[in-house]
Amino acid sequence: MNRSPLLDTSGAIGHPDGEDVDAPDAAVAAHFGDPFAEQRSASRNAVVVDRSHRGVVVVDGADRLSWLHLLVSQQVADLPEGSGTEGLVLDVQGRVEHHAVMSHVGGRVWLDVEPGTAPALASYLESMTFWSAVTVRDATEEFAVLSLLGPDVSEVLTAAGVELPAGDAGPLGAGTHGGAEPDPAGGIVRRKDWPEHAVDLVVPRAGLVDWWERLRGAGAAPAGLDAFEALRVASLRPRLGSDTDDRTIPHEVGWIGSAVHLSKGCYRGQETVSRVANLGRPPRQMVLLHLSSMEDALPPPGTPVLSAEGGRAVGRIGTAVRHHELGAVALALVKRSAVSGGAELWVADDRDEGTPGPATVDPDSVPPDTGEPPGRAAVRRLQG
Repeated sequence: MNRSPLLDTSGAIGHPDGEDVDAPDAAVAAHFGDPFAEQRSASRNAVVVDRSHRGVVVVDGADRLSWLHLLVSQQVADLPEGSGTEGLVLDVQGRVEHHAVMSHVGGRVWLDVEPGTAPALASYLESMTFWSAVTVRDATEEFAVLSLLGPDVSEVLTAAGVELPAGDAGPLGAGTHGGAEPDPAGGIVRRKDWPEHAVDLVVPRAGLVDWWERLRGAGAAPAGLDAFEALRVASLRPRLGSDTDDRTIPHEVGWIGSAVHLSKGCYRGQETVSRVANLGRPPRQMVLLHLSSMEDALPPPGTPVLSAEGGRAVGRIGTAVRHHELGAVALALVKRSAVSGGAELWVADDRDEGTPGPATVDPDSVPPDTGEPPGRAAVRRLQG
């Protein structure tokens, strides 16, 4: 993974795992001296975050939409020009292999993905082209992602001479990936649907430093990935690889709707998606945990979550962060039987000879009980 040149800008502090080339976020700045102040600035003003370690895959060709529609979990056959969505690539058992933010701009579909995953996604897509009129390329070396966050984002873009995409869901902050425009420099500008005021810029990688300085000069304060991740966790947005494992299905982490369209079929893994939606419930649920006794170090992804009674493993920690208002919190995948608002759990803590630390489930993060699945209700009625 290429080290971002923005790590050499004034005040940039690298990730603690910066020497580990396999650490997913080692290539970009963790913070610029005060992560809490950066979070507050993102909530009150505007910040720019270097996310240039993400991968970018570009799909061109006349069949780009109809072809992608057969491969991803989202309804994209009629995705309008200048709009976007999210999509997943699943394996044959319905487990998540790739997550992409997708934008249809300039006659292309742009997919930005987790660090290090673009080569595998591009290879899979290329293997599925067959006779379709499409071309696929890993464009990570050509383009880089910057994110603007905060209520003053519109003013920053105007000052930087960048047009804010109109979108299809009202003012910035209304919650949409729709609204994406080509940038004259060759990239794209798109709205994010979280946090409340956010825009991504996919810019030419050769001009990354120039874009950073341009946005800084337009009024955006610098912020590191720690601030971005804290806001992501508070927004209950999962991240592939950190908040998922090799068994994760879309229902467990809230990707139904945002990245999965339940009314479409004909894609790999669709049978599992439909079966769980119609006949059952996911075996695990993603919730927000409030952590205690985590003053020095936060648990890494994969740390076991234990039941309060008996100490049995009932889940795993995903992303753990320090939020400027919520304190130490983490996303966690936990067995449905162990989840309820205010439930007490324990998180393994290897810093003290394995002594676990207490954790509490945030009740607002528990997915609502939608009642009996429609397929099961239909079967029950038929059985009379």
